[in-house]
Amino acid sequence: MHSILPFLLAMIAAVVLLEMWADKLKIAYPILLVIAGLVISFIPGLPAVRIHPDLIFFIFLPPLLFEAAWSISFKEMKKWWRIIGSFAFLVVFFTALSVALVANHFIPGFTIALGFLLGGIVAPPDAISTGAITKFVKIPRSTSAILEGESLLNDASSLIIFRFALVAVGTGQFIWYQAAATFVWMVIGGAAVGLMLAWAFVQAHKRLPTDASSDIALTLIEPYFMYWAAEQLHCSGVLAVVVGGLYMSTRQLTFLNSASRIQGFSVWSSFVFILNGVVFLIIGLELPEIVEGLRMQGIPLSTAIGYGVLITVVLIIARIISSYAAMIATFLFRPGVAPRRRTNMLLMPLILGWSGMRGVVSLAAALAIPITLDNGTAFPHRNLILFITFVAILLTLVIQGLTLPYFIKRSKLFDHIIENEAHEENRKQMKLGLKLHIHQFMKNKYENELNVHAGMEKYMKLWEERTKSAEDIWMNEKTKTIFAEMLESQRQYLVELNKDPKISEEIIREQLYQIDLEEERLKII
Repeated sequence: MHSILPFLLAMIAAVVLLEMWADKLKIAYPILLVIAGLVISFIPGLPAVRIHPDLIFFIFLPPLLFEAAWSISFKEMKKWWRIIGSFAFLVVFFTALSVALVANHFIPGFTIALGFLLGGIVAPPDAISTGAITKFVKIPRSTSAILEGESLLNDASSLIIFRFALVAVGTGQFIWYQAAATFVWMVIGGAAVGLMLAWAFVQAHKRLPTDASSDIALTLIEPYFMYWAAEQLHCSGVLAVVVGGLYMSTRQLTFLNSASRIQGFSVWSSFVFILNGVVFLIIGLELPEIVEGLRMQGIPLSTAIGYGVLITVVLIIARIISSYAAMIATFLFRPGVAPRRRTNMLLMPLILGWSGMRGVVSLAAALAIPITLDNGTAFPHRNLILFITFVAILLTLVIQGLTLPYFIKRSKLFDHIIENEAHEENRKQMKLGLKLHIHQFMKNKYENELNVHAGMEKYMKLWEERTKSAEDIWMNEKTKTIFAEMLESQRQYLVELNKDPKISEEIIREQLYQIDLEEERLKII
């Protein structure tokens, strides 16, 4: 423990330094982290970092999925649910099937079950990698919402395939009607467990005398409990965390106060950043041990690299084919939302197909493969599956990750988009509507105080002129109470405004955060 702890602390420090360097170079930090892990792994004398396969999902996945569910716009997910659903389920299954068939045909000793196991591992693109890469280029909110929504749900679908394939490899048989019933239970049961526990957690936050620290502590353990409870009932822990996180995210204004939301945002951002960074470093650090396992099994490194390149090519081609199929389906069945420009019709699916970088979930799934089967024999081709997964992650991150921003800029696909202007116009309309709403609210509810209280007269003048006072001595307890009610009224106005499909949820969340800051400032005046 005393030898591994300094190494783990050094890993976290390396994650921070590499992220700053990547930001300066304007490339996605997962790319540098994977390469750095690979380089560090060749330093002699470093302690081995091993996580038990049964714990890998439980340690990393719940908080990463929970935070992603809180960050995504549920409003945008509902708007683009058809294409998100097709990418999250149909495309994942098509990719896993393609990998299974190719692996069964070209890799000696690979059964269809092992092929599906590998396909379930490498099928889901990584949300963190995609988000880190696309932040350096301008893409429309619709494309961003599709990529984020897909990555949130495809983890569940790919891991369901992974679980079925794992059972088939262990038992040597696959009974389709039993698998269908199990699949239905995993999906419905996982979603139900997530909803029920999320509702219970919301009630606990409401009824218990929590403060910001205890609220944040509870949110840190809640995704783990959702995942554990669902897995104990043999349904999808991933879906439980995703559905529960979405439910709690849409109701956070009802059970978290402003301090909990502000501090929780900072805590969760740092926590998830460290988890992601450590995982991407582990990808590189695991390679020497995997290569040693291949050598012991008599598989030449060059042959294993060839298999990894082959599967990576299959992943890329399958996703591009799926993207064009989705575009054709959209054009046939929903022509109203299909791109009008011919260039968009040709290039948009290519860009979506090229954005399928692999990462955290693929690594976690590969490391979760048991070392031995139930009968005690070694799990077939475990090291080869791990190596192919590593190659797929490395190649998609480095090749696609470095070239995607260049392709987007070179294609000029999104140069015609005027979302920034529309976004700013929506922001101006929201702020003007908010100002008129609050002014009317204050006049209707506190008309007498406005006429006789010098502090309130000063505040109303401040509000109307949109200036800031240099002194806060006029803010007594009465005006604090009124001001707090006014802030809550603003929140309710913004919640109603968010129902307008033309208003971006992003600017609503930004303004809600500003209101939270104002409320915290009010407490220290």
